[in-house]
Amino acid sequence: MLQTTDLEKLQDQLGYRFQDRDLLFRALVHRSFAFENQDVAADNETLEFLGDSVLGLAITHLLIELFPDYDEGELSRLRSSIVNERELAQIASSIDLGDFLLLGKGEELSGGRQKPSLLANGLEALLAAVYLDGGLDSSVRLVQKMFHSYLEQREEDYLLKALDKDYKTQLQEITQAKLKLTPIYFLEAEEGPDHDKTFFMRVAIADRVLAHGLGKSKKEAQQEAAQKAIAEIEKDSGLLHSDVF
Repeated sequence: MLQTTDLEKLQDQLGYRFQDRDLLFRALVHRSFAFENQDVAADNETLEFLGDSVLGLAITHLLIELFPDYDEGELSRLRSSIVNERELAQIASSIDLGDFLLLGKGEELSGGRQKPSLLANGLEALLAAVYLDGGLDSSVRLVQKMFHSYLEQREEDYLLKALDKDYKTQLQEITQAKLKLTPIYFLEAEEGPDHDKTFFMRVAIADRVLAHGLGKSKKEAQQEAAQKAIAEIEKDSGLLHSDVF
């Protein structure tokens, strides 16, 4: 069980002091711990759900400030290059978040404190707790502090390089960030003689088709399908709602 000194240490790491310590405690409770400890009122899954939106809003706000002339598509791709499980887990590790998570015995034994998914989810729950405790300004300031290495490297063009990623990579980062799912590509048909074939591909998440593409190679057809899928997502931000999948 966490001690008061543990919560103090984590707050020092964050540079934020909670008015409601119960919110901080709840953000650290994994469902495996709550299941094994019936006296714990709730786990952090609802906070994680809220934190995903808080983080998305904060990063979007900060990107618009940095790149006021970028269009929606460019901002969306930049955001997805930052807000994904890999990056969130790295940031969580930088504040030793894994040391503070409350895990069940099985999760503990399986190395849960180092699992990228648990670290990323814990970070989102923590951001939601800050939002509920101190409001949007506090959460935006914390996101700015945590993500400064991404947001302050304009001279090195770190963010701009995200725009140069191939469309399959961009689409995977978007779907991983929103749904924790990976796009799957299917060959629908191929036409023409062996020396001049045209390949027809579709890209889908779960059983839902996002787009179709064609090309003179399977890779080219996949890239076109991914490009079209990204364009559809940018036109309709609700296309990837988790309740649809």
